[in-house]
Amino acid sequence: MKPTRFFLLLAFIISLVACNNNQSSSSTPASDSVNNANTTPSLKEEDVSYTGDNITMKGYVVYDENKKGKRPAVLVVHEWWGMNDYPKMRAKKLAELGYVAMAIDMYGNGKTVDNPDDAGKISGPFYNDFQMSKRRFDAALAKLKTYPDVDTNNIAAVGYCFGGGMVLGIAKLGDNLKAVVSFHGILAGPPADKNLLKAKLLVCHGAADKFVSQADVQQFRRSLDSIHADYEFKQYPDANHAFTNPAATDVGKKYNIAIAYNGAADTASWNDMKDFFSRIFK
Repeated sequence: MKPTRFFLLLAFIISLVACNNNQSSSSTPASDSVNNANTTPSLKEEDVSYTGDNITMKGYVVYDENKKGKRPAVLVVHEWWGMNDYPKMRAKKLAELGYVAMAIDMYGNGKTVDNPDDAGKISGPFYNDFQMSKRRFDAALAKLKTYPDVDTNNIAAVGYCFGGGMVLGIAKLGDNLKAVVSFHGILAGPPADKNLLKAKLLVCHGAADKFVSQADVQQFRRSLDSIHADYEFKQYPDANHAFTNPAATDVGKKYNIAIAYNGAADTASWNDMKDFFSRIFK
């Protein structure tokens, strides 16, 4: 492995310590349904299995049974801890907005980890081989498209920390997605290619993030600008890495790392996502 490649991978793994494996739905932003204001969402939740890349993956699909007809759908990619309750909570919030949502299992067999050492070991190969990441993601995408209520021409993806880096990288590799949203994701990944990138991008980034440098931000934006990509880059004042997860502050203190929940940034970024989707899925 070339030295630059080694240090880039090392930087990925170090920065991913900022993600955390706990969640609390009580502190998440309230979601408002795109259904009729007088209609209370009735969420249908399903644990699903699907196969791809020679493994079985365990996903979670949720949608509002009261909403009729085809609708846009959103894939949710987890943090480096695996497909635990946090991405499921976010999928529920998306379903309350009227989307079919699927939290996906990048690691396979529903595997989760609960400490940074194991998380670094299991997540590192995905950054080193984005084609593998794409195969895992595409298997979930194919499963989502089997649902009759999904408008297969209007599918987006969102990701958190590890997941944010994944959805940005996979979009750059050419997946046919309408939109991608990264929340405090790592910005390094495959180079932008005007012949491959189809999705519109929204990057929700903490202005006080210690794990993604301003040099990283500038390089990321220069790469997208060089191909005239359609993207928005939002920075939230005083927001550290992992700012959307209510458990981040305690995890940051436990491991002595610069992460913390920021309620204002959490709410603002969620609202920015909602506005972004309302323009994309019109």
